[in-house]
Amino acid sequence: MRRHGFVAGFLLLPVLLYAVFVISPYVQAFQIALTDWRGVSAGLDFVGLDNFQRMFGNEAFWQALRNHLVLLVTMPLATVSLALLFAYLLNAAGGSRGGTMTGVKGSGFYRVVFFLPQVLAVAVVGVLFKAVYRPDSSGVINGALVRLGGEPVGWLTDQRLALWSIIAVMVWQAVGFYVVLFSAGMAAIPKDIFEAASLDGAGRARMFFSVTLPLLWETVQVGWIYLGIAAFDGFALVNVLSMEQGGPDGATTVLATEIYKNAFGYSRFGYASALGVALFFLTLTFAALTMRVTRRERIVY
Repeated sequence: MRRHGFVAGFLLLPVLLYAVFVISPYVQAFQIALTDWRGVSAGLDFVGLDNFQRMFGNEAFWQALRNHLVLLVTMPLATVSLALLFAYLLNAAGGSRGGTMTGVKGSGFYRVVFFLPQVLAVAVVGVLFKAVYRPDSSGVINGALVRLGGEPVGWLTDQRLALWSIIAVMVWQAVGFYVVLFSAGMAAIPKDIFEAASLDGAGRARMFFSVTLPLLWETVQVGWIYLGIAAFDGFALVNVLSMEQGGPDGATTVLATEIYKNAFGYSRFGYASALGVALFFLTLTFAALTMRVTRRERIVY
């Protein structure tokens, strides 16, 4: 009994802090979503589900969902594929030396290069790529195109290219972290398994798809869920890079930018909270579905 009392007392403060700073804001958001609160009055006027009805009838909400769908498919797929390829090259593609698997020549230097974008603040990355994507010849990419005799491209002003340009930045920034994550997972795989596969005549491609990837599956699953949750955010880069916070003409808008604009631009906190509730359930549903669909029998080694 004394032991249980000690444990309960030890956990009381963390649980209390979690309830106040995490659970309470969620409950408040659910409550405000049922009101027409504009952020200035002390009282709350309940309007039932009016905010949700307006949300489902708003084209900006559906445009944000379509953009999230594109982000959910492309960003995790591109990031995980590149990170797996680079992690394999850095840790196992160099063959066996002294009984251990090694990466390609210069792998230590490449690890630093790949991880470098991860130490930059998101706002800094956004400002850097605004210079890279400038629509005239002063931009890094367009300057090179003009020197080669081409025409400048509106990377962030063309509706067909704006979202893909931002996705490319998201992938560029995220790949370094997942290279480190997958490298740590590969380091935990016993070297005997690689040696046995090599003795059986497995080439690099067969080694990757038949040995490395199955044994790394749980790490890949976690990475995919993290990236999916990041795809439901995207606020900082979209806010810094896009025209008019989600433009042009809503081509890059996401739910987080719609929440920000409605809450702090139009003082529609009730409607913004309804968008926040929708984002909460979408994120929760994605994480649960991904864990369910990608579940496989655990390989013990």
